[in-house]
Amino acid sequence: MEYSIQATGLTKEYGAKRAVDDLSLEIKNGELFALLGVNGAGKTTTIKMLSGLTQPTHGDALLLGDSIVTDAIHAKAHNGVSPQETAVARNLSVLENLALMARIYGANAAEAAQKAKETAEQLGLTDVAKAKAKTLSGGMQRRLSIGMALISNPKILFLDEPTLGLDVIARRELWTVVRRLKGQVTILLTTHYLEEVEALSDRAGIMAKGRLVAIGTVPELIAQAGAKNFEDAFIALATETEAIA
Repeated sequence: MEYSIQATGLTKEYGAKRAVDDLSLEIKNGELFALLGVNGAGKTTTIKMLSGLTQPTHGDALLLGDSIVTDAIHAKAHNGVSPQETAVARNLSVLENLALMARIYGANAAEAAQKAKETAEQLGLTDVAKAKAKTLSGGMQRRLSIGMALISNPKILFLDEPTLGLDVIARRELWTVVRRLKGQVTILLTTHYLEEVEALSDRAGIMAKGRLVAIGTVPELIAQAGAKNFEDAFIALATETEAIA
């Protein structure tokens, strides 16, 4: 199968508000695809639908061939999620958090301990492995969150605003972690940082007011907008659609 994610007409309505409007998208196996948009553009709602955290009002998506609407259990089994709000057990250590997640996914105690150790090494958490999560820096907590999402060996990884609130150094360090994952797992990453898209993505989609308004590589998006740089391209493509709307 060439595509990990195939979304068709995904729409999410909250009362009269349409948070995501008729989104269609294909993401290839092993690709890092970035969804870029300002706050409220619909990025997080899109991830919540694709990852099975909320049902679409209309439309559907296939995750490795399994429908998020009619076969949600199998679709959800393919993915891991690192949410925007870092979800870790603050009073447990790094290894305990990782082992707990492994146990939830069916590993026995010995398997969970081994998986926790391997994941800590993979994410650069070995030096803080025995530290309680509440003592970690924001960047290290985010790494732990990503590790917990990876513990089940998912084929698809959803990273919702992974560097939000991090300082420049911590952000760059997390980029290094994400780059190491490229090709091993399909990644859908949301962000409002232009430089993050330029640094990490194979392709990107620009969202504005719930709509996916443009898709392509960074050079393709710049060319599509007739712009000199990515910032100008983003502004042109996002505001052009708002003007039409």
